[in-house]
Amino acid sequence: MKKTELEKLKGLRVAGEMRRGATPERYGKASAVESRRERRRREQALGLVPLAVKIDAELANRVRAHAEAGSTSLDEAVAELLKKGLDTA
Repeated sequence: MKKTELEKLKGLRVAGEMRRGATPERYGKASAVESRRERRRREQALGLVPLAVKIDAELANRVRAHAEAGSTSLDEAVAELLKKGLDTA
């Protein structure tokens, strides 16, 4: 057998071993990323409801800045601001 044929067979053997190998955990069920369905169920259990609104870009930037200043998520910042606004109205 020629040297090139030996190398080709070695490459095929390595490729076959890779195909037969176990699936890495990062691609398996042990993945830390939750699916949209799981996240939606968790949010429903907490009583959260999705609410889509369209607001001015400047106002959106102010809300984002408020969230960053308070070290909270955007969802929490919006909920806080809505509660304050509705309580004073």
